[in-house]
Amino acid sequence: MTGPAALRRKSAELAGALPPLLADAERLAAMVLLGEHGRRHAGQGDEFWQYRVAMDGDEARNIDWRRSARSDVHFIRQREWQAAQSVMLWVDEAASMRFTSAKELTTKGERARVLAMAASILLVRGGEKVGLTSSANPPRSGQGQLVRMAQELSGLEAESDYGAPDTHGMRPNTRAVFISDFLGDIAGVQKALTDAADRGVKGALVQILDPQEEAFPFDGRTIFESMGGTLRHETLKAGDLRDLYLQRLAERKAALADLAHRTGWQYACHHTNDAPRVALTWLYHALERRH
Repeated sequence: MTGPAALRRKSAELAGALPPLLADAERLAAMVLLGEHGRRHAGQGDEFWQYRVAMDGDEARNIDWRRSARSDVHFIRQREWQAAQSVMLWVDEAASMRFTSAKELTTKGERARVLAMAASILLVRGGEKVGLTSSANPPRSGQGQLVRMAQELSGLEAESDYGAPDTHGMRPNTRAVFISDFLGDIAGVQKALTDAADRGVKGALVQILDPQEEAFPFDGRTIFESMGGTLRHETLKAGDLRDLYLQRLAERKAALADLAHRTGWQYACHHTNDAPRVALTWLYHALERRH
């Protein structure tokens, strides 16, 4: 079937599958106050941004003589930066991201997807191009791209216990975001950040953990099993493992932070029982361009 009726039906089917993720991301994005200028920067665009007082070294042709005539000093008319940059996002789809310790808490994967979409919404509103490293679609701007990304993120799910960042879609000299619990083999993260550094890509690592993973509140006989079912450990004295576990977790966080620092990235840890607005605000500012 072709024609308007088929188009309306297809649009309705597409929209009907997406509202939960998009709606959650829109609400989260709305909580972040960007200020009047948001991510604007002075540059070679066409849209007026602001006036500034002329300084030594400014060329006479850049002076706004009409504005300067109303004052005792000369003013430069600055234009807004128009060159959109690309931000590529990787969201871990492994089984470990489906974990939550309480019904009232979101899973790590759900929080990761909402953060990725909310950040994408803010970036697009700021004139940026966004995309997923795992997607065949190139980074783009506009609402249509957000719809495509939401559709792809809504279908993410893998059977492997832990994931590793996918870097094949990253372009040189762009920016990237990796969101995961980063509890698997750290070698995958090391390779991804090394590849990114070789391409001149800078970005942010966001580690998402459940509060139970942070506290290790276990004692007595306990059976630990991975979400994918491939790892299993039974102990009669879980409490005896707490100190060693917390030490290993602290070492993993420190390793991620050090790796990010050495490759020019930034790192933050976020818990699913904390307000997502805090993580989104941090992520958004971590991606701010510097000219």
